[in-house]
Amino acid sequence: MTSKQKSPSFLLAFVPILVLIVLLILNFLIFEDATGGPNQIALILAAMTAVIVAIPLGYKWEQLQKGIVDSITSALPAILILLLIGALAGTWMMSGIVPTMIYYGLEILNPTIFLVAACIVSAIVALATGSSWTTVATVGVALIGIGTALGIGQGMVAGAIISGAYFGDKMSPLSDTTNLAPAMAGTDLVTHIRYMALTTVPSILITLAIFLILGFTIDTKESSEGVGAMMEAISSKYYVSPVLFIVPAIVVFLIIKKVSALPALFIGTILGAVAAIIFQPDVVKEIAGESSNYFISSYKASMKSMSMSTSVDAGMNEVNKLLGTKGMAGMLNTIWLIVCAMCFGGVMEAAGLLSKITHTIVKFAKSTGSLIATTAGTCVFFNATASDQYLAIVVPGKMFEDIYPERGLAPENLSRTLEDAGTVTSVLFPWNTCGATQSSVLSVAVGDFWMYCFFNLISPIMTIVYGYAGIKIKKIEVKNDSTQEIKN
Repeated sequence: MTSKQKSPSFLLAFVPILVLIVLLILNFLIFEDATGGPNQIALILAAMTAVIVAIPLGYKWEQLQKGIVDSITSALPAILILLLIGALAGTWMMSGIVPTMIYYGLEILNPTIFLVAACIVSAIVALATGSSWTTVATVGVALIGIGTALGIGQGMVAGAIISGAYFGDKMSPLSDTTNLAPAMAGTDLVTHIRYMALTTVPSILITLAIFLILGFTIDTKESSEGVGAMMEAISSKYYVSPVLFIVPAIVVFLIIKKVSALPALFIGTILGAVAAIIFQPDVVKEIAGESSNYFISSYKASMKSMSMSTSVDAGMNEVNKLLGTKGMAGMLNTIWLIVCAMCFGGVMEAAGLLSKITHTIVKFAKSTGSLIATTAGTCVFFNATASDQYLAIVVPGKMFEDIYPERGLAPENLSRTLEDAGTVTSVLFPWNTCGATQSSVLSVAVGDFWMYCFFNLISPIMTIVYGYAGIKIKKIEVKNDSTQEIKN
């Protein structure tokens, strides 16, 4: 902030957020699906409100525009990943990888324990890969298909998948957010994971217990009777074999070997197309609409599956719905939402409105419990306003980095809170990059699954409870020689 720029009052800084809240509520009440355009416009109108607030405070449009550009730039990796996820979903469906997963899932999984199994499988894959996005885009797509076929509500299934995926992402040493949080707080990765496990493990155990109870309350009798017909429809259309699992196994291996998400997803997409050409010639010809020249058919079907909506006719409407994909084109609406959200977050940050709100709130955090609760609330606030989980970790991390040691609290208290509240709540907002992405990939609205993301809802509550109850709050003692001694 320059000498010519004024600091806004708390109420003035909150005006754009109030405008956004009102518009989002109106969109929710008036439109059945506001993510198709109304919410994007709401974010742009709220961003322009922030501009109107900032100009009289001495900010130039060029400064605010730079904030918007920087914010959108920070989201570009996520946008590129989102496009590749759309392409990967298309080739993996055409190649029979996802249909094969659905087939064996219907054969093995019991409807009663399906939600628990979906959560555990997602957790294992995310723990191995360190990526909730990759997990949801691969096994998550198959699991949503299996759950739908079993007659379980898509919101519940998505909640189970996301709960497991974010647990695994959070606890994996390969995860970017798991490395980012301790870096912001000033502790090391191993200490962070060990300390985070104290709140994370109870959260996932409670989550699994809830899903187990839900499993016993779901009536899947009618749908279970049609499972055999669905399996027959899939096997009659696709070549179903465990050999198709080689492709996802290669992708998981690449990510475990710390290959970046973009090249790993690209390789998975190409391998999916190759597998389709080798194992699914009839499906390739159907998608291409060309049967005279198989080379042309293969090229045409590969391009279509990666870029646009494709479908096959398995002779059963329920199965046809499961086997349709949208390619990269299906991700464009989500990208539109992300860009608009980044515009709003960029203006709010560039004008100092977000920092004014959060610093005002920090003043009320007097006790250890209230400090942790304020940190958690700040992370959620940035997920809702800045629309990016990385900002929800980085900005609060910088804000509270010195406050925790000043209060005699070890830095792992901060890093744990950043993950418990920043990483996991990002998916609960439809305009956040995470919420928009998972909703698009699973084809389930955030409004339909957020209440079933029990792990994501419980985690911030758990860390706040630990703070107020004084459970496993590691403290430090600042000595005169500036050294720190950890109190057990």
